Amino acid sequence: MDVTGGVGSAGQRADAAHLDDVVRRVLASVVRLPGCCRAGVALTEGGGRRLRFTAQERDADVELAWCLIDAYDDVPLTAVVSSGEPILGDLDTLDRRFSGMVEHQREQGVVALAVLPLPGTGSPVGGLILFYDQAQPFDTEQREGLLRVAADVAAELVDARAGAVRREQVLADEPVEERALVGDVVVDADPRAASAARRFLRSQLASWSVDDDVTDTAVLLLSELVTNAIIHTDAAAEVRVVLDEGELTVTVRDQGRPGDDAAAEPDEDDDPLRVHGRGLQLVDALAERWGSERDAVGTTVWFALPA
Repeated sequence: MDVTGGVGSAGQRADAAHLDDVVRRVLASVVRLPGCCRAGVALTEGGGRRLRFTAQERDADVELAWCLIDAYDDVPLTAVVSSGEPILGDLDTLDRRFSGMVEHQREQGVVALAVLPLPGTGSPVGGLILFYDQAQPFDTEQREGLLRVAADVAAELVDARAGAVRREQVLADEPVEERALVGDVVVDADPRAASAARRFLRSQLASWSVDDDVTDTAVLLLSELVTNAIIHTDAAAEVRVVLDEGELTVTVRDQGRPGDDAAAEPDEDDDPLRVHGRGLQLVDALAERWGSERDAVGTTVWFALPA
C-alpha cells in the first residue's frame, strides 16, 4: 500500500521565507491519506521544552496558525516526541490516557489517531499527527507505511529549517516558562572557553542546589560540546541552562564558520556536532534526551538530564 501521498524527496531545501510553504505542502499531502480528515505537525523548540504546532483540514487552503505546546503537557504529540514511539489507535483505546483531548476530538467527528515521531539526530525533531474520520486497521503494513511517511516529512522539515533564519537571534532571548530557572553565558572563541563554560555551569547549578552527580555529568557534556563548537567554528558560542519541572536542559549554540554559505550542503566531516564525534558519543550515552538543529547561521545542540 502506498501511503507516502507524494510527500516529496528528502534533501529539498527551502529558505526561511518558505518554511511555512514547506509545512503547508507536507500537510496537504499527508491529509490525503485514506480516511484522514486533518493533519498536524509539531516541531521541537527551546531544547525540546516546547513544541510549535500547526494543523490543516482536508481540502482547506488557509494560512497556517501556529501555537505552542508545553513539552510537559500530557498529550499524544509530547508523548511520542519524548519516547520516540508512535501512538496509533481508536479513540476508545486512547481515552484511558488522553481523556481530555479524546473528548474534544470525538466532538469533531474523529474516530482514530495516528501520532508519529519525526526522527532526528538524537531525539525526534517533532511529531506528525493524523486525525481519521474512518476506522483504521493500524496493522503492520499500515504502521510501517506511516513510519516511512514520518521519515520523509522529517527529512523535508529538517532541510527547510537548515535554510531558515533563527527567530531569536540570541539564545538568551528565547522564551522560557515563568516557573523555570535559567542562566546564560557567551564563551569566547578561545582555547579556555570550555573551562569558562564549566565554571559557569558549576556555579549556576550549585546556586540551584542541583545534585553533585547530575552536575558532574552536565559539566562533562557541556565541556565536550563547547570544545567542539569553538574548535570547528573559531567563533564564540552561546550556552543556556534551564531547570524546569525536575529536568535540567543545557543548550550550546554556535555561530557557524566565518564565510560559510548557509545555502550549501554541510560537509559531514566538518560538522562540529556530527554523531560520530566523541562529544556526541558521550551525550548519547549519558543524557536522558538530546537533539541538534542546523539553521542558516550555525548549529544548536541540547541535552537533558533528570534533576
